[in-house]
Amino acid sequence: MKPDYKGIDKTKTYLITGAAGFIGYFLSKRLLELGCRVIGIDNMNDYYDVTLKYARLEELMKTGSSSGIFIFIKGDISEQDLVNAVFIKYKPNIVVNLAAQAGVRYSIENPDAYIQSNIIGFFNILEACRHSYDEINNQNNDYQGVDHLVYASSSSVYGANKKVPFSEGDCVDNPVSLYAATKKSNELMAYTYSHLYKIPATGLRFFTVYGPMGRPDMAYFSFSQKILNGEPIRVFNHGDMYRDFTYIDDIVTGVKKILCNPPGEDGVRHKIYNIGNNKPEQLMYFIETLEKALSKATGKRLAVKKKYLPMQMGDVPRTYASTTELERDFDFRPSTSIEDGLMKFAEWFKDVSS
Repeated sequence: MKPDYKGIDKTKTYLITGAAGFIGYFLSKRLLELGCRVIGIDNMNDYYDVTLKYARLEELMKTGSSSGIFIFIKGDISEQDLVNAVFIKYKPNIVVNLAAQAGVRYSIENPDAYIQSNIIGFFNILEACRHSYDEINNQNNDYQGVDHLVYASSSSVYGANKKVPFSEGDCVDNPVSLYAATKKSNELMAYTYSHLYKIPATGLRFFTVYGPMGRPDMAYFSFSQKILNGEPIRVFNHGDMYRDFTYIDDIVTGVKKILCNPPGEDGVRHKIYNIGNNKPEQLMYFIETLEKALSKATGKRLAVKKKYLPMQMGDVPRTYASTTELERDFDFRPSTSIEDGLMKFAEWFKDVSS
């Protein structure tokens, strides 16, 4: 275990961007349940059904009223004045940037959204972290600036790398989608700000996160709805794809362990970790397991109809996370099996789709 590992500090203020998003919601909820003060920002955009985002936000409001403190700001991190005002007013100690335009395929048709949110928005967060150390913003003498910036990267930065498992030290200079390029850019930007301004920063390469209350734009959502409706699902690359599916609870546990443990004082204070299940599943097995989970959850004998298609532009055939560094520094690796994770999802999905 990391020698100086620290648990969650309840005296800190946690700023979470994308708080009504999938990972942002579950992380905010976990911190609130621990009694923390959480400031959430989200623009509540309609990339997917905002009803789900408002449902998550309502749950955070309830949790914040019974434990912890939750303050929500509806706004976009691409608005620099808004970001600066939030930092000046609330003086966050730990910043978790999860706000981003997600989706590999969506980036082919809507590139502007990725530049605004993932590049300009992240730049605004970095600048606000930098200026949190300025005396002009240090109206409270007890506030010493941001202790740690944690930000979401993605397994997509590995592109179509053939060497597996993907390790943090691998070359990631060949992204195959604009989304991946923006996430690689975030890592470079964070490294530079850490180098220039000594901002402790950690980037997390998430691997195909799934679970209840997840993103409806992801394949397992559309698969589930079509399976229940008896409609054929689209299977790309004729099913010859592998993904390192990672259950949401494992993601949140990993992030929580990292929050109060910024990179050390020697050299550039910037670190990157994979958070993945370290066990890629073939797409066809994933579909088979989802079919069984939905059948058990609904009490019906369901059968998947499939329509096989070629690989989509910007997609990759395989993702596979090495978790060696995460295990070394935090004595943690995700462990939820695809069978258990999909069963939990199926139980939730049955209730919301009935």
